[in-house]
Amino acid sequence: MNKSDLISRVAEATGHTKKTVESTLVGILEEIKRELVAGEKVSLPGFGNFDVRERKERQGLNPSTGEKMLIPASKNVKFTPGTQLKDAIKNS
Repeated sequence: MNKSDLISRVAEATGHTKKTVESTLVGILEEIKRELVAGEKVSLPGFGNFDVRERKERQGLNPSTGEKMLIPASKNVKFTPGTQLKDAIKNS
């Protein structure tokens, strides 16, 4: 499913226009992004949690040459599914 499919399905399920659903979805995603950039955790009970995790700088190997290389520190978003989402997938 892509963004267009999601918008179409939500519009059909709720009776709202695709334009309304799209602007709402874009607004929700922007707010989630804004909170994560600010270093905050986003919790959606029943669905899951989004959190920013920092990875430390570490040694790695270049797969082509086998040479050691330094992998720089980075920030990544981690999603942890909620219990209701886990159960829905497990029982499907």
